[in-house]
Amino acid sequence: MKALKERILRDGKSLPGGILKVDSFVNHQMDPNLMRQVAVEFIRRFASSNITKIITIEASGIAPAVMVGLLLDVPVVFAKKKKPSTMDNMLSTTVFSFTKQRNYDVVVSKEYLTSDDRVIFIDDFLANGNAAKGIADLCHQAGAQLEGMGFIIEKSFQHGRDLLEKMGIRVESLAVVESLDNCQIKLKD
Repeated sequence: MKALKERILRDGKSLPGGILKVDSFVNHQMDPNLMRQVAVEFIRRFASSNITKIITIEASGIAPAVMVGLLLDVPVVFAKKKKPSTMDNMLSTTVFSFTKQRNYDVVVSKEYLTSDDRVIFIDDFLANGNAAKGIADLCHQAGAQLEGMGFIIEKSFQHGRDLLEKMGIRVESLAVVESLDNCQIKLKD
């Protein structure tokens, strides 16, 4: 996706430790026009799937997931990182956060993810694939059909795609970062 790649190269920042900072337009301050373009591209890529629901994980995946849900006119569910006191009947899994370097439980109400659902997972980043693996587990627990996963940015050097594809999951990434060596952003053409 040309507009996204140009924006990453113009406004993204590479930090030591393989961190790509895109918080000025993706995951802190958001560019709604870019999010709309991202959503349109995900919809184009998953056009052959009969999607009934979008799933994401809080917090950075919510904006692109809502935009996809809006344009497809389907509900959006986000997995919560803390169990709300009002949620009793839930699905739960444990996810390791690369960014925060810790495990956390992720929960979704059984009421909002069921065996009747055909879902796509939308998120801002694919790195090691831990959050995506957790979402796949929640979908499996619910009996929901996981049609695929869409990521705004994939860091290919962290091999999350390999993990997900070995699980039989379709992966669509709109921009692929090949390297952040020497704090330089190198994107795949």
